[in-house]
Amino acid sequence: MTAAGATHEAGEAVPPLERRIGLPDMIAYAGATWDWYRLHYDTDFVKASKLPGPVVDGQVFGALLVEQIQDWLGPLCFVRELEFGFKALVFAEETVRCEGTVAEAGDGFLDLDLRVVVVGDDGAAERVAVAPARARVLLGTADGPGAAAGRAGER
Repeated sequence: MTAAGATHEAGEAVPPLERRIGLPDMIAYAGATWDWYRLHYDTDFVKASKLPGPVVDGQVFGALLVEQIQDWLGPLCFVRELEFGFKALVFAEETVRCEGTVAEAGDGFLDLDLRVVVVGDDGAAERVAVAPARARVLLGTADGPGAAAGRAGER
């Protein structure tokens, strides 16, 4: 966990978050979000669609990116903005890794460049699943330090 007074600088690496996404995880996510599109859990439907397995819901990647940021910066950060685009499908039982760097470190905020890659058995990135991805993180609470910079929309 990063201390509240820690300083950050452009180019600093965001500690990666790696996660295997299993079918039970995907079913639990579908239940939690009420998103029951069959492509995310129904193996017969997926086979008929000629895909190699159930497709991970794209919003899972937003949740993982926020988890990565909060694991790094601790509870006194607020993810004010998160934007990301999809590059490739991710299937049940694959492992993904969230990666990133600090693009800008301002007074009370960080702008982050992020991505999500699918990890092969050798630990190397096989393909990029999510990119580009960007986040603006306020350091402190939502109404604490950095809130003014977040409202001003500085980028």
